[in-house]
Amino acid sequence: MTDLVLKNARIVLADDVIDGSIVVRDGKITEISTGPSAIGEDMGGDFVIPGLVELHTDHLEGHYAPRPRVRWNPIAAVLAHDAQVASAGITTVFDALRVGIDEDADMTSTDMRLLADAIEDSVRADRVRADHFIHLRCEVSANDCQDSFAVFDGDDRVKLASLMDHAPGQRQFVDLETYAYYYQRKLKLNDVEFQAFCNKRMDDSARNSGPNRDVISAACHARGIVLASHDDATTAHVDEAIAQGIRVAEFPTTLEAANASKGAGLGVLMGAPNVMRGASHSGNVSARALAEHGLLDILSSDYIPFSLIQSAFFLGEVVDGISLPQAMAMVSKNPADAVGLTDRGVIEAGRRGDLVRVRVDEHVPVVRTVWREGRRVA
Repeated sequence: MTDLVLKNARIVLADDVIDGSIVVRDGKITEISTGPSAIGEDMGGDFVIPGLVELHTDHLEGHYAPRPRVRWNPIAAVLAHDAQVASAGITTVFDALRVGIDEDADMTSTDMRLLADAIEDSVRADRVRADHFIHLRCEVSANDCQDSFAVFDGDDRVKLASLMDHAPGQRQFVDLETYAYYYQRKLKLNDVEFQAFCNKRMDDSARNSGPNRDVISAACHARGIVLASHDDATTAHVDEAIAQGIRVAEFPTTLEAANASKGAGLGVLMGAPNVMRGASHSGNVSARALAEHGLLDILSSDYIPFSLIQSAFFLGEVVDGISLPQAMAMVSKNPADAVGLTDRGVIEAGRRGDLVRVRVDEHVPVVRTVWREGRRVA
């Protein structure tokens, strides 16, 4: 590989922003220097930041199933998703695929396996721009959770699994009015039908959640898959997560749960759309509030890929005491460290040359160029 040299850049390091240049050789950063350089591609004073690391995006499914009962070619769906995340500065992405399918869902575990195969085939064929891994979203209340999880037996690209329970009356949906707004309208149920729907979900959760958590957490530990909890609301939820060896607390719904998770050494992850909107779409604790209390470690784009880079440049504007390097760590170094990818996530010698050139116009970051391991991908 030829050397990549970027000069006249505002380089966002782990703890500082400097003006200077970067040299990438054979895919790795070999030199960072301050001051002017006679050689290299001129960045024109734009920011150069580490490639973003996305741990939980639900975005792929929308490309594969853009309408009810519509299925797109799975490889084409992966490539469309990949192009969008890469152009948003994301160089490492954990594609979330659901495990545990309710009977009213529009997709099956067969669909999930097709998408996983399309991801893996695209990686082998060097079709994708970003580095792709698989994140299994395990709905532990579902009757088929363990069977759906078994579809991914022996799949080495699975590096992260989250344990979640979206039954009403707890966690994300303590407020039944919010649950009704989300599901009753979506499923077009009258009040009687909706109450029956809720009762079944709660019964399924009471019967399945505990056994499925135990079986799947044990399997993940045996395979070296990092575990995340999802929508913890109480200290009891956090205690359960700790007992199961959880390392990442995804989207805690209360300040109480976030504080307990942080105190236990878990990486607290929240949604970048929550940061940008200033509130959770489910009415739960705001990501900005957690940042103000020093309880926010990791951001995820969740359902809007561009929100990740947008929130990194925005967070310091709305929360006192958060610098640009600190905010950038939430979308690069911290998520990479949480899943053991210590070769990336920060601009320093010896790390991968995953870099993003960004100009900020009217408080909005404009991604101009993206490199993965020194190779331009967007």
